Amino acid sequence: MQLRGIIPRRSASPALTRPLMDLFIPSLTNNLILTPNKHTTTFTDPHHHHTHHHRHLHLLFHHQSTTTAPAKPRRNSFPHILKSKMTQTLHKKQEPAITSVTELPTSEARWVTLQKIEYTDQTGKARTWEVASRKTRSAKTGVDAVAIGNILLSPNKAPSTLLVIQYRPPLDAYTVEWPAGLIDEDETAEEAAVREFKEETGYEVSRVLSVSPVQAADPGLSNANMQMAMVEVEVPELEAGSLPEQRLEDGEHIERVVVPLAELYEKLVEYSKRERFIVAAKLFHFAAGMDFMKTQKYGL
Repeated sequence: MQLRGIIPRRSASPALTRPLMDLFIPSLTNNLILTPNKHTTTFTDPHHHHTHHHRHLHLLFHHQSTTTAPAKPRRNSFPHILKSKMTQTLHKKQEPAITSVTELPTSEARWVTLQKIEYTDQTGKARTWEVASRKTRSAKTGVDAVAIGNILLSPNKAPSTLLVIQYRPPLDAYTVEWPAGLIDEDETAEEAAVREFKEETGYEVSRVLSVSPVQAADPGLSNANMQMAMVEVEVPELEAGSLPEQRLEDGEHIERVVVPLAELYEKLVEYSKRERFIVAAKLFHFAAGMDFMKTQKYGL
């Protein structure tokens, strides 16, 4: 779940315009290596190195592809993860690069449209506002997307969280995020969270802890909204092994990183200092709040 800022992802989507691209949100990685259609899972210690038709989310635009990806097989059992801060590595053939940016008529846009709002402000003065609006909002829930904060629990390791890292064309950068996705027409936010988490990470959600009220994603630019689902994922052992197999669509190249919760804020700060990396706002705000509670003495 390619808001971001939120960004939607799908196997097909229109070209993006630079003015809108510049306004959306990014992410990060440990020695990111990506490869189309071939996912080799390995783990490295960062101290030494660093089809169900659905809509993925993460900023406000989608990656365009003209092919349809074959269905990804699911694994029936939980594989293991290697030690505390570990990174799944995907082999890549090259660094992603933007080859052109052109204006996109809204009549040709599949995922978003531009609108002009005329309104009267608090003083009675007539004003206008430009807004980017989604074309994919679920009529059932009235909510666009769900982000999935997650806690990985294992009897032999401290609580951790699983991050996803991917290239975002609107930012021309790699972003570090929590899994997220658009809510399908027939889903609730909770159902979408369980589905998206399985598809992006390979893990089954053990329990949904909470679902937030509806939140604004980027209110100065867009009417996009979302909810946050916090989930627990029970893993038998966090030991040497591989992450479960993902069910990604064509054009999706998502690296997974497991980070201990106690080290999350420091790790995100580290990522943010890397060239061509950006941390998604939702994730950073969560980690910064945790760090604030630990370091500032307000008796909360």
